[in-house]
Amino acid sequence: MSPRREKARELIPRDEEGVALTLRGRTVKLTNLRKLFWPELGISKGDLLRYYAEISPALLPHLKDRAMVMKRYPHGAAGEFFFMKRAPSPRPDWIETCAIEHSSGNVIDFPIIQDLAALLWVVNLGCIDLNQWYARCDDDRPDYLHFDLDPVPDADFSKVRATALLVHEALDSLKMPSYAKTTGSKGIHVYVPIARGPTQKEVWTFAKEFARLMEARDPKLVTAQYKIAKRPMGRVLVDYNQNAWGKTLASVYSVRPRPRATVSTPVTWKEVERGVSIEDFRIDNVPARVARLGDLWKPLLEKRGRFRLDGFLRG
Repeated sequence: MSPRREKARELIPRDEEGVALTLRGRTVKLTNLRKLFWPELGISKGDLLRYYAEISPALLPHLKDRAMVMKRYPHGAAGEFFFMKRAPSPRPDWIETCAIEHSSGNVIDFPIIQDLAALLWVVNLGCIDLNQWYARCDDDRPDYLHFDLDPVPDADFSKVRATALLVHEALDSLKMPSYAKTTGSKGIHVYVPIARGPTQKEVWTFAKEFARLMEARDPKLVTAQYKIAKRPMGRVLVDYNQNAWGKTLASVYSVRPRPRATVSTPVTWKEVERGVSIEDFRIDNVPARVARLGDLWKPLLEKRGRFRLDGFLRG
């Protein structure tokens, strides 16, 4: 274990109910550390915070400069939750915000997670998973498109893997780089890093047409039907609608409020071919995997190698 990882694990005490940490001059108060968020697993809120502290070097670059929608679980993974967009007040004066105007004319100040102190602050609010926007705060044009592969009832995870490989093959034929991660819940997310330029609506339109193409290619495996009542059983939904304005997905390295405390984890396409499962990646083993393999989603952060979607958009 590297000294950096060890230090992150030791930031948050195991034998205290609360602590005030000062990180690079910013003091964040952490509370209810011994409260069990997964009672059956013996995993506490403090364990959740320790996980995020440890994974933060890989995670934070993926959150930087993006508005965060808070999904708060004050009573743990099995408890009730509520969504919160506006950064709560009072809050530390060092929490940065992103002002976004909605169609109603209402302007909402979303928090943005720029460093470890801000990350621990938002997790301490009861945010088990993290849900950030697809565009950065300085520009509302997305810098990636994505597909949420979600099994319809009677479709097992082997069908999700098969759909992911079908999507990957189709994107590859278009010379589009694509990266996969487990959702930590039921499916697989496939992301394509794109050069900023197309609007959110244009990216959504391309994703919709691509999803319908996947359905036409293998209608016994894939559906692009967004209306739940019309989806055929035993298929995998290639969900394009999460590319719409204001939608979010759980971020990479997010712990999910599921019974095994599973984590949304980057995987290689070879791993998908071999047969990964959701339960392979959990709060207790993902940090060691990242320490061993590095951040498999680092290419999504690079300025070079982003696909120019403009040529596929209708004039």
